[in-house]
Amino acid sequence: MSDAVVIARHLNKVVTTSEAPLQILSDVNLSIQRGSSVAIVGASGSGKSTLLSLLAGLDLPSSGEVLLAGQSLTALDEDQRAALRGLEVGFVFQSFQLLDSLNAVENVMLPLELAGRRDARQHATELLERVGLKARISHYPQQLSGGEQQRVAIARAFASEPAILFADEPTGNLDAATGQKITDLLFDLNREHGTTLILVTHDERLAARCERALHMQAGQLQAEQAV
Repeated sequence: MSDAVVIARHLNKVVTTSEAPLQILSDVNLSIQRGSSVAIVGASGSGKSTLLSLLAGLDLPSSGEVLLAGQSLTALDEDQRAALRGLEVGFVFQSFQLLDSLNAVENVMLPLELAGRRDARQHATELLERVGLKARISHYPQQLSGGEQQRVAIARAFASEPAILFADEPTGNLDAATGQKITDLLFDLNREHGTTLILVTHDERLAARCERALHMQAGQLQAEQAV
């Protein structure tokens, strides 16, 4: 039996423009094994962020199919896809996506409270301690550095113990030294939790840490690069 946690079959994504239909993805096929780490790399405009959105069920393909944790995303409605993401998926974004009105521990607590966890505050506090923010749990995003905000975002992403973590340019807004610390943290948590890590990046050092590199060019998946 296949241990693939994400499968894409003949994915196409076309968007309508004022001039002509624009093909963003063309016949993309891939399979990602549970617990593995995969980088999606390519030039800006190559379709890698669009592919990530389709694999995560944040968007739907024009044609083709994505299987996420054994379920076909195209067979689910929007609420069902959201429920599946809540059970199986965590996200880390380049722009952090923290809520300014919540402090660090409250941002991490949010997915736990939505899942009905009674120990939400305790678990969120433990995660923030794990990412080195024990002294910053009551600080709001505007009181934190970029690296600290990204560590809060990573703690939040791992809070629900997702089977799959999607990361879109997780070091893109960080300096080299901070980016290296965030990379180490991502892979430490990936290893400890057995989480499948799927990330889009321009950072060659980050891509080199992954077991596989999928190269996108003009909306198509090229031959895999050795890592």
